Amino acid sequence: MIQTETGIIYRQRFVRKDFGVAIVVTVALALGLLLRAQVNARTTTFIDKDTTFSITYPATWGSVESLQSVILKVENPQTDSAFKTNLSVESRGLDLQNPPTLQQLVDRRVAQRGALTSYHFLSSTPKMMGGAKAERIEFAYTVQPIDQPRRASLPVVVHAIEYIVLGKQNVFYIALAAPENEFADASAQMNQIIQTVTMP
Repeated sequence: MIQTETGIIYRQRFVRKDFGVAIVVTVALALGLLLRAQVNARTTTFIDKDTTFSITYPATWGSVESLQSVILKVENPQTDSAFKTNLSVESRGLDLQNPPTLQQLVDRRVAQRGALTSYHFLSSTPKMMGGAKAERIEFAYTVQPIDQPRRASLPVVVHAIEYIVLGKQNVFYIALAAPENEFADASAQMNQIIQTVTMP
């Protein structure tokens, strides 16, 4: 095999071009990852004007309607499931003449959640939040996210965390629910979100 000078020059030209393309692609990927990280790092702070309770959540999550009486409900539209990871906050006034104990509130909430399909209680752990006593409960249940005639849809196993926080005049229920396959990431996000809570 005879290697001519023209052939060597030809290959060298292509090597330089390939190297340039590789650099451009690498820079574009790095910039894309940086932009994604910046978007994911942005947050939105919700402040309840009636109680001054506040909580911060990812800015990419959007508000959604709820059938329950909540002061906040947002969901992650990027969840890889028909059921979207969501965060909700409820506020209930306390009977200051005869205030319930935190354990009584937990027992009532567990009884309420027991009406969910295939409800399964997992754990209960005492916590402190902004100087207030709280309880972290974890549970699972199933939902049919697409409940329409002639629409094939398998039930989704939902894994949820709820913090019951006993304030001075209100009790707050802060809940995050996620499809089982997304729970690890959602739980890590919840740990960050719960650190932002400020109590009235």
